[in-house]
Amino acid sequence: MNIDEKTLNEIVEKVVSSLTSAAGTKKVAVGADHGGFQQKQFLLNFLEEAGYSVLDCGTYSTESVDYPDIAKKVSESVVSGQSWRGIIIDGAGIGSCMAANKVKGARAANCWNQATAHNAREHNNANILSLGSGMIGNALASKIVLTFLETEFAGGRHAKRVDKIMEIEK
Repeated sequence: MNIDEKTLNEIVEKVVSSLTSAAGTKKVAVGADHGGFQQKQFLLNFLEEAGYSVLDCGTYSTESVDYPDIAKKVSESVVSGQSWRGIIIDGAGIGSCMAANKVKGARAANCWNQATAHNAREHNNANILSLGSGMIGNALASKIVLTFLETEFAGGRHAKRVDKIMEIEK
């Protein structure tokens, strides 16, 4: 019986999803540069209260750091399977998103409201959320995060497009 790579990936994703659901928690890797540090701290608590397990990828203070380093840590955690999803935060969310998408297998989306978060998951199967702490407050950030984490990928006609995005990496 020959199984194509796409079908195999779908089976693996379902198995991993069922295992994390059975364990009761899904691990979310969260990282921020110095500009996003305060919002990261807020979101770490928010996620834990919502029942998620979190992996804090830094930074651990407001001292200046380079956002590409943090985005890489979060992306590698997600792509390796150590974490289920990732969240990166910097001032605008743009630089971290760009850096995250350089990691093979990462599909980061810079979202600024619930509609963009929903679309990023449902249509693009994004696995990393990028937020701009200088653009949105904690209340909106928490709504965006929940939308991102709770929205399922629709598959179907969107799957072939996501496959084409992933083909660009090869």
